[in-house]
Amino acid sequence: MPFNRFSCLLLLILIVRSTPSFSQSAAPAFQRIDSLLKAKSSKPFNGVIIIAKEGKTLYENQNGSPVPGQKKLFKETDQFVIGSISKQITAVLVLRELDKKRLNLRDPIRKYLPELEMPWADTVTIHQLLTHTHGITALNEPLAYPAGTKFNYSTIGYQLLAKIVAKTSGKSFPELSDELFITCGMENTFDSNLKKHKRLVNGYIEKENGKLHLQTSPLKDFTPAATFISTARDLVLWNTALHLGKLLSPETYQLMITPYATRQHAFLGKTDYGYGPTITTTDRLLQIGQTGYIPGFVSMDYYFPKTKTSIIMLENTAWSLDDLSKTFSYHLQALKFLKEALLK
Repeated sequence: MPFNRFSCLLLLILIVRSTPSFSQSAAPAFQRIDSLLKAKSSKPFNGVIIIAKEGKTLYENQNGSPVPGQKKLFKETDQFVIGSISKQITAVLVLRELDKKRLNLRDPIRKYLPELEMPWADTVTIHQLLTHTHGITALNEPLAYPAGTKFNYSTIGYQLLAKIVAKTSGKSFPELSDELFITCGMENTFDSNLKKHKRLVNGYIEKENGKLHLQTSPLKDFTPAATFISTARDLVLWNTALHLGKLLSPETYQLMITPYATRQHAFLGKTDYGYGPTITTTDRLLQIGQTGYIPGFVSMDYYFPKTKTSIIMLENTAWSLDDLSKTFSYHLQALKFLKEALLK
């Protein structure tokens, strides 16, 4: 059913009455986010947002329409391409194979992909694929730098990880990911190659004329790194299952959220990377997750272990692509408001 502002206000009242221990700090943040989304702008937020604690929704809202400019509201089952949030899903599939003792993270990838022709397959490890420290730029090219010596954010490492888990599990990557989503109760999340998605909204990008244009992007070739399809509510289920111990052993989960590499991000500043998600600590507040971009879709999924709180924003319009800090401006401001509340 569609979201609406009356239900959002009613939900906010119920939150204040039912969760006094959290509402004093959180309710003002929800009001600030509400004002942010409602503010008149030539480049408005067009998508959905959910803030949840221990899997239970505290704040849920939407702005705009699946087709920008129309009056039709988003529905809770509308699906978005989630960009780099996809990487943590692929990482979990790898780590579940580790828990089953089917692979070793320090093994050279030649052990699992003997068909690779380049000599670097004998030195690059699964760990380096997970942490973007592998140096691979193309399957038929030499390494850009010795494996393990530098960080370079890329998609190719996660494409190779998908091939590895298909080999170790004996199942196709789409089949394996589908089983994982069923385990999490995520009924609206899919690998596009399965062709099971029925409510995927179109993505739009701003062109030189300042207007939004429909964007068509290839989905099937980039799923492990960038093109899983999901909903905001399903990503709450994902965070709950992952971070509350339903998907990985405690030891393996700790491996996932350990920082291994650091990058100076274009608009997030100094950012540490684990296996899949980014790991950031501000004023002793640990934040796990990431932003994601694929042409036409702007996404964010962060989880705060201390309070078991998630914030998820999915948008199907991309403005100001010459400055990604502006493209993600609504996401970054909403994240700032929530973090200020959590730090009180």
